[in-house]
Formats: sequence, structure tokens, C-alpha cells
Amino acid sequence: MSFLSSFDISASGLTAERQRLDIAAENLSNTNTTRTESGGPYRRKMVVLQEVPSTTFRTKFNNLLNRSTSAAKGGVKVTEIVEDQRDLNPVYDPDHPDADENGYVMMPNVDPVKETIDGMSATRSYEANITAFNAMKLMAQKALEIGK
Repeated sequence: MSFLSSFDISASGLTAERQRLDIAAENLSNTNTTRTESGGPYRRKMVVLQEVPSTTFRTKFNNLLNRSTSAAKGGVKVTEIVEDQRDLNPVYDPDHPDADENGYVMMPNVDPVKETIDGMSATRSYEANITAFNAMKLMAQKALEIGK
């Protein structure tokens, strides 16, 4: 793995954590949404992350033999955003326009505390990636100063 690919790894982490934070904010903002475009109550969304494996010596060697330039640099990527299939929360509110004949409204399966914790976790991970990026940038600057 080359030194400069470390920047790509941190950048992929920054992108993934931003997506996690966006989804946590979307979930929080739809805590009370009982009617969506698809017709039912809002369902909590979750981000699925996958490792992007770093390139091994064998892969690099084969790429050079085949004159291929496609090589994974490592890091993480968002593969999909899935809806949480847990049960919705029934709430008794007979005056609500979406209440059934028994007076219950199906509310989203969003837990504000969990979403706040997910948002805080994504923020801390984002900050860690920024710290790693800045450390690599400082190392690169110091390496360039060696030649002076």
C-alpha cells in the first residue's frame, strides 16, 4: 500500500460517516411521520458499510503484468441503505387522521435516543478520520522538508 493511498482510505471513511450522519438525521426528523409517499408510516433506515480491501502485492503484480490500472486502495464504502423491518409502534390517538377503527396510529419504529447515539458515533468516527488525514498530511510535509 502506498503512502498516498492512506489519504484515499481516510476520505472513504469521511464519506461513509457523513452518510451515516445524514441517515441518523433523516430518521430523527421523521420520528412522527405517519404517512409517506409509499403509503405507510416512516421506517427507520440503516446504512450498510463494506470494507474495500487494500491491494496486495500479488494483485499489484498481476495488474502490472496485464497492464491493468484498476486496483482497490482500501477503505470503506456504503453498499446500501436498508429499512429496519422491526414492528411499528402502535399509539392510541383516536383523533389522529391516520388512526384505525380502534383509535390506534402506527408510528415509525424510530428511537430518538438510538438515533442520537448513532449520530454521535458517526461524528466521532468522522473526527477520527480527519485526525488521521491531518497526521498523514503532516508526515508528507515533514518528508518534503527533509530534502531542504
